[in-house]
Amino acid sequence: MARVTVEDCLKNVDSRFTLVHLAVRRVLQLRSGAPLTMENTRGNKEVVTALREIAAENITVDNIRQIEESRPIAPPPEAPAAVDVGAAVELREIMDEATSFAPTVEYGESESEFGEQELDQEAGPDEEEI
Repeated sequence: MARVTVEDCLKNVDSRFTLVHLAVRRVLQLRSGAPLTMENTRGNKEVVTALREIAAENITVDNIRQIEESRPIAPPPEAPAAVDVGAAVELREIMDEATSFAPTVEYGESESEFGEQELDQEAGPDEEEI
């Protein structure tokens, strides 16, 4: 089969609507690593491969879900590379230092300072500042 056409696919599918949905589902399967049902598909895009599989009756409305269920499970993610302990300790110290919010003024003193600041602002600027 040199070329695949929509007419070739419509012989095996009820309508164009069904063909589009079947082709989209198969393309998504191919992109996620599903095995091919045909040989000699190197160099073809997923859409062309999906349409060729539909035209060859390898993919039908009945077996598309079976292919989804039999899809191989993705391999587990790789373990992270070894962490430099010295760098991790240094980073932890920097983060602790940056996020420590120790009180700098005692509670009793902060009230009196706050009150004096308010009084100074309400009185207006001193004549010396003008």
